[in-house]
Amino acid sequence: MKRKDYISWDQYFMGVALLSKKRSKDPNTQVGACIINEDKRIIGIGYNGFPGKLSDDEFPWAREGDFVDTKYPYVVHAEMNAILNSTQSLKNATLYVTHFPCSECTKMLIQVGIKEIVYYSDHYENTDSHKASDKMLKAANVKVRMFNDFEL
Repeated sequence: MKRKDYISWDQYFMGVALLSKKRSKDPNTQVGACIINEDKRIIGIGYNGFPGKLSDDEFPWAREGDFVDTKYPYVVHAEMNAILNSTQSLKNATLYVTHFPCSECTKMLIQVGIKEIVYYSDHYENTDSHKASDKMLKAANVKVRMFNDFEL
């Protein structure tokens, strides 16, 4: 008889996203992402960090100060890295991500054909970026749901 205490697909793929975020060197916010195709195969993984050719010892991790002296103009978000690392078309794919996507990532996710976003947490629920993301996702008929019944 097979065992009955195995994890669900949601737990499995969110677990991959949660594990991926542990690669981020950002001292404040770590985000992980995992994209799967319709056959439940992982086709892209990413985490937030600087572009590969930039030294994370020479570029800033600060959150405050002049824009060019903060991390914001340099960090590639986990969703973008998962898209860039994808191994096939993302049409009708599902994204598992540890944070609800910002409006910049949302535009790319819609553009590449993501059909569903499953997120673990939403730290910026009342921000303008979240409101814009929500508006775009609804207009594009992208299914969005929270899943946080899992810890790594």
